[in-house]
Amino acid sequence: MNDTLDIVDLFVVGGGINGAGIARDASGRGLSVILCEKDDLAQGTSSRSGKLVHGGLRYLEYYEFRLVREALIEREVLLESAPHIIWPMRFVLPHSPEDRPAWLIRLGLFLYDHLGGRKRLPGTRTLNLRTAPEGAPIKDAFKRGFEYSDCWVDDARLVLLNALDAKERGAKVLTRTACVVARRENGLWSIEMQDGRAGAVTKVRARALVNAAGPWVNDIVSRVAGQNRTRNVRLVKGSHVVVPKFWEGRQAYLIQNNDKRVIFVNPYQNDMALIGTTDIPYDGRPEEVVADASEIDYLIKVVNRYFKQQLTPRDVVYSFSGVRPLYDDNADNPSAVTRDYIFELDAPSGGAPMLSVFGGKITTFRKLAEHALEKIQPFFPTMKKAWTATAPLPGGDLPNADFEQFLSDLHAEFSWLSPSLVKHYARCYGTRARQLLANARGEADLGRHFGSDLYEREARFLRDTEWATTAADILERRTKHGLHISAAERKIFEDWFDKIMLAAA
Repeated sequence: MNDTLDIVDLFVVGGGINGAGIARDASGRGLSVILCEKDDLAQGTSSRSGKLVHGGLRYLEYYEFRLVREALIEREVLLESAPHIIWPMRFVLPHSPEDRPAWLIRLGLFLYDHLGGRKRLPGTRTLNLRTAPEGAPIKDAFKRGFEYSDCWVDDARLVLLNALDAKERGAKVLTRTACVVARRENGLWSIEMQDGRAGAVTKVRARALVNAAGPWVNDIVSRVAGQNRTRNVRLVKGSHVVVPKFWEGRQAYLIQNNDKRVIFVNPYQNDMALIGTTDIPYDGRPEEVVADASEIDYLIKVVNRYFKQQLTPRDVVYSFSGVRPLYDDNADNPSAVTRDYIFELDAPSGGAPMLSVFGGKITTFRKLAEHALEKIQPFFPTMKKAWTATAPLPGGDLPNADFEQFLSDLHAEFSWLSPSLVKHYARCYGTRARQLLANARGEADLGRHFGSDLYEREARFLRDTEWATTAADILERRTKHGLHISAAERKIFEDWFDKIMLAAA
């Protein structure tokens, strides 16, 4: 990297879903862009979500109709743009008369079905849990339920694909590079970045700065940019646990607790279940957030209220926690804090605007990016129009957005791959799987095998094309191989990857 880079139009701080989405959109509109992330892409909140593209059924209770409508519309837009990492899922909601009345749930589901112009996903239906197969794992005390549609998403890969598309459209994506100083000088931002590995400092000038740092948004405003804060971010901690899957079928469950919170119980990684989330005020360092014992006990207690098979903390094979950077609207209940997004535009007459992003959710990131660029459009009068609504993400250009047909075609093309491996490559990379497998004729061409479906060729592909610089980048974010290999296999892979990275340095 040069000591000083040329002037760019837009400097984006934060490699989570909002920053990556904004960088992608801006690059496609003809702006020159740098995306700067102090850690790995999606290392913070954006890889620690509930893995859902959803309208937010419970937000209707808080009259967030605009947000729900936007999210429901985006649900189908995203499903079309990335059918390899986003797919439909049916959710079963057992009715508990002790919590919300049936008429209220039916009303909410009616709005959910019709508020966003649903096209591809099936609508709601009522279930007799005593006779429907979806009711088999539910305790007999719950006789009636409802089934509705939402979508699953690989959240970390969604971030990665946005960054990859931004790069393909000309953006510079800098990971493990912290923005340490940003000051206005002569109508431009003068910015210093520090490489977290080598420590080298690089300077760049930008016409505008977007602060999409998530939980660190206020830190960028005050410490890095030296500006006064006029809005506050409210940190809310959400934890999840992973346990062995304990029911038959592909359906997920949405269960109500007697404190009015709802908990998702979703199929995960074929033979596991993802359970979450909690909503707890958080005032610690976002980097240090973990799921504590009381949260794990809370989630297990809610599940045990509904399901015949009873869980204990010993069933938890993995847990994770994320910090949601919500806009502080002074709500007393953390669950009631708005999930909508808010912008703060600091634009002095001398130029060099700074746009800070508060809040947001995975489902609405694309629309958030459009709205962010609308805010700064007056500073870039030649900027092109919005374009992402109909553009597939990398690997998402499947014929007719038909994943099952693509999977079948890929398996026929690479018939020597195991069904498990071909599905893994198809799900992670979509049509880019052919790039990964270029010139491979058999298993030997995949290189060293590290356990489960992890081979050397994939690790090198991720290093070369997706900014993976540590074993954890691969095992935890680019893929979920870390859940399927043993501790000994993980250590072998970590040692091997550290060596190839050292050799390449």
